[in-house]
Amino acid sequence: MRPNKIKKMMRDGEQIINGWLQIPSSFSAEVMSHQGWDSLTIDMQHGVIDYPNALQMLQSISSTDVTPLARVNWNEPGQIMKILDAGCYGVICPMVSNKFEAEKFVQACMYPPKGYRSFGPIRGLIYGGSDYGDFANDEILKMAMIETKEALDKLDEIMSTPGIDGIYIGPADLSLAIGQKPAFDNPEGSPTYEKILNILEHAKKNKIFAGIHNASPEYAKKMLNLGFNLVTIGSDQRYMSAGAKDAVSKLKSIKSKEDSKAY
Repeated sequence: MRPNKIKKMMRDGEQIINGWLQIPSSFSAEVMSHQGWDSLTIDMQHGVIDYPNALQMLQSISSTDVTPLARVNWNEPGQIMKILDAGCYGVICPMVSNKFEAEKFVQACMYPPKGYRSFGPIRGLIYGGSDYGDFANDEILKMAMIETKEALDKLDEIMSTPGIDGIYIGPADLSLAIGQKPAFDNPEGSPTYEKILNILEHAKKNKIFAGIHNASPEYAKKMLNLGFNLVTIGSDQRYMSAGAKDAVSKLKSIKSKEDSKAY
């Protein structure tokens, strides 16, 4: 089976730079795949991506050595199994709040006897190789999102769940869970920042990977320095919006100055 490159990198102590895809386009996925990311995550929760879109995006990503991941829209076995069958090499599962939900997530990613994933990796066999079924349980990356009030009280039971490779922090929902406004790149000393540090320490204690979503590369670098194994920066949609807005604002500024010279 094709090795899971980023899982090996994290085991070896290397840090992962992850990109985020929210636009349902194989072409934008292909463009992002050529920008140097270690992995790319197809966002099926808050992006506007459905399964046929995701399949085509996975095909685009597989033209490079970037590792394809997906965030599913819920801890729902059918969707988890189906995106894995499409050749996704890792799943980020939202709103995992306790050990039972963590076990449910992991088992949906794994074939018997460790789980209850149904066998039928229609594209997994193409992308992963003919021996996919023999090694998928170990190669697939399984990351549970910590972003609810209940999860904050049950960090160790979630993180000690057999088969969980890591956790992933969604700062916006985490902020909401503790009564704060949803935000990314939370400043030091803020309530959400303190919770992030606590989650990271529990991940280290349980010897699993830790990932976090960030708005800026500067903040992502700070998180890497703290010990996070994987950082996500922005998204394709945000990069397109920011780039276009910056170009337009500069041109409008030039036009405004030129117009003022006429008077």
